[in-house]
Amino acid sequence: MNGRRAMHIRFHRRDVLRLLGASSLGAAALPLFAQEPKLPKLVTVSGAITEVVYLLGAEGQLVGTDTTSLYPAAARATPKVGYMRQLSAEGLLSLKPDAIIATNESGPSVVLDQVRSAGVKVEIIEADHSWGEVQRKVQAVGRAAAREAQARELQAKLDAEWAQVQQRVAAFKGRKPRVLFVLSHSASPQVSGEKTAAHAVIGFAGGINALGGFQGYRPMTAEAMASAAPDIILTSTQGIEAHGGVDRFWQRPELALTPAFRKRSLITQDALLLLGFGPRTPASIADLHEKFATALA
Repeated sequence: MNGRRAMHIRFHRRDVLRLLGASSLGAAALPLFAQEPKLPKLVTVSGAITEVVYLLGAEGQLVGTDTTSLYPAAARATPKVGYMRQLSAEGLLSLKPDAIIATNESGPSVVLDQVRSAGVKVEIIEADHSWGEVQRKVQAVGRAAAREAQARELQAKLDAEWAQVQQRVAAFKGRKPRVLFVLSHSASPQVSGEKTAAHAVIGFAGGINALGGFQGYRPMTAEAMASAAPDIILTSTQGIEAHGGVDRFWQRPELALTPAFRKRSLITQDALLLLGFGPRTPASIADLHEKFATALA
């Protein structure tokens, strides 16, 4: 009995000495009961930014996402803060995030200002439809999630993929197709001009935007279709679903005025994959480039 008590006392004294040593040596000594550092809680406002969070293994830090955050599938189950352009300060702050990561397409700006005033860090990424945009998203998530080393590794991998795809596009010797992007998520389809994500994507994949001379989107009219004369119609899978399928889509009378209609030359991709400028962009561009070449063969 006395022996066991002596062992207990010696053990107790040893622990006290360890704790005293840790307090005097600081980080060089390991406390008896070391705790994991608290990782920042995040809200992401952009489907592409949310994808980066998952690739960095930081999904456990997500406390909310916007309604464009649909990939990977697990992101759909996260608490939603609404559409990226229609945010509310109350909704964002109710989730008690340490940081919000968004693009400059998010808003209203007054809401983001209110969130900053409440002491929440807000990372805003410029969306300019370039490869640099993808890089900035990876870097911003790395900073906000306290995973900068992982972000550097991911960026190196994505940069290599992007360089490989662009080399393939540059080496293509065939004719560049005229491609028209149709935004058809509603009953009034629109077509894309310059300074749009669709315009940039078409160029990166080795095509030519069939419409120019204006920025943003315009209604799809018979006159626009006739003058654009696209070889290929590009749209999202969600747009086709909204029209009730491919056959219903081709029934639009404006499309009958195009070379693409005669060949039924239609290419679709998931909207986030196609226009999101996220980590899957190299794969998206590679797929489009291959389909552009096939459509003209």
